[in-house]
Amino acid sequence: MSARKQQLLKRHRRAKRLTLLALLPVLALLAWFAPGWLVPLLMVLGWVGHEAWFADHLFYSPRDDYRYDFPADTLSLPVALSAGRLQVAGELTAADTLILEVRLRASWLGRWLDPYVRIGDDRQDFERGVAGRRYLNLSGQAESLRKGELRLAARFCRLPATATLHAFSHPNYARRRLMILAPHADDAELAAFGLYSRSAEVSVVTLTQGEIEADAYRRLGLDMAQAARLKGRLRSWDSLAVPLWGGVPQSRCVQLGYYCLQLPAMAAEPDKACGSRESGEADIRSVRQHNPLPLPADADGKPSWNNLIADLAAALQHFRPEVIVTPHPELDPHADHVATTQALFEAIRRSSWKPTVALLYANHLHDNDRWPMGPAGSGIALPPAIEALPADALWSPLLSREVQLDKAMALAMQHDLQGRPPLKKRLRRLIQRLLSGRRWPASGEDEFFRKAVRRHELFWVRALDG
Repeated sequence: MSARKQQLLKRHRRAKRLTLLALLPVLALLAWFAPGWLVPLLMVLGWVGHEAWFADHLFYSPRDDYRYDFPADTLSLPVALSAGRLQVAGELTAADTLILEVRLRASWLGRWLDPYVRIGDDRQDFERGVAGRRYLNLSGQAESLRKGELRLAARFCRLPATATLHAFSHPNYARRRLMILAPHADDAELAAFGLYSRSAEVSVVTLTQGEIEADAYRRLGLDMAQAARLKGRLRSWDSLAVPLWGGVPQSRCVQLGYYCLQLPAMAAEPDKACGSRESGEADIRSVRQHNPLPLPADADGKPSWNNLIADLAAALQHFRPEVIVTPHPELDPHADHVATTQALFEAIRRSSWKPTVALLYANHLHDNDRWPMGPAGSGIALPPAIEALPADALWSPLLSREVQLDKAMALAMQHDLQGRPPLKKRLRRLIQRLLSGRRWPASGEDEFFRKAVRRHELFWVRALDG
């Protein structure tokens, strides 16, 4: 977890504690003067209200503007919303990715129910109480937009009469040689299953075993280290086997076997061996036996940064990708995700093979744990960007219903996304379903089944220096 994410969490928890402290005198007075049953009832109602309307981890104000800059050559056109239809002022070229910059304002109901915008047959949700600049994803709706037939309708919020359309044109990256870097098993599927399942030539390189937080396996009679080793073996197997569901053979999948949450420590001391925090292992060769090619770190099995860079450089040389898919280093705060892209860029500098384009993804955010907001199957609006990001272009390919179902099944195969959520989370979902109308998919109970199985996938496009 990044330092900024930790600060945001601390601030959020401190605000909750201060709120509870402020309520204690009120409860004390009620306990003294009111009937004995009133205070327990108010506490239960207060908890239910919190779970229904205030339990989201939102670490910014819904009134904040999102801050996006795009490359100078981006086509930006004024649009008007008239009689519920979008009208473009100017010629819309053959763009594959369309982003509508609007100012949304929640109605009074939109402070209690999730505001959303209907875009043709799509739906995109936003924060309760939203009042600022947001970015709708119109990708896949270009033909209706050109004909003046694309309808927009706001629910629990208001749309402006005018907005700005940003249009991006790209080659079909699915037809290029792709390499997907996954810090952990399931990251490739969460971010890019739709992309890699239609790519003719793709490789998937997973950096870590993902062995930590293995308490669920202790029910099998294992101690912490044994449970972590089992989880690492299972998730390593997932990283090699699950891509076959999307058409990627095992001969194009590599598991490097480094240890979860140790990549930043490795980067800080490049020659130091950083073994697992929980499994007791310090030899990455334990999960490399099924790799389709020899790698430099096979020689000593040392979990060091220098070995990681050498392994990535060897994978680049072997698979010769034109396009790299990797975590967004400024937007995704997970420490292993940030270090993955850092290691990739260092490996490219050392390698004789130079990819030309990076497609960046974000499976986690600093500011909003619910993004993408709204139900599974709907579109992906741009995520919160409260601090300015580099001016990257965007590419947002469309996923058919069939591909979305296949993606959900790929996630269901991942051991880390199986099992039931804790009782507290199940109760929260029941309360939110009853009181605020939220819905979760039938394909799986983990939150990623809602967040990742969508109408779009979303990538930031960044040119790589040769």
